[in-house]
Amino acid sequence: MTSRPLPWREFAVAFLTVFLAEFADKTQLVVLVMAARSLSPWLVFLGAALALVSTSLIGVLLGRWISRYLSPQRLQTLTGTSLLAIAVWLLWDMLHPSG
Repeated sequence: MTSRPLPWREFAVAFLTVFLAEFADKTQLVVLVMAARSLSPWLVFLGAALALVSTSLIGVLLGRWISRYLSPQRLQTLTGTSLLAIAVWLLWDMLHPSG
């Protein structure tokens, strides 16, 4: 019986991607302010950590569900296209402000 090696590369990529994406973003800055004002900063940490774990769980579950219907290449293309569309939309909104 051969055992499957642990997918450490997947773990490392997921950890580094989320860590770098979340580091010094607006959510972390809000948590910083909340902890500074709080009498219970560890409860702020616990709440923030649980929120990040929950959103990550939703992402994993949705990713597994979507993978049943789309190939990795199709999913990557759709993700890239949607991010590009959002960037164009934000650029358009910046160059053509309403009001």
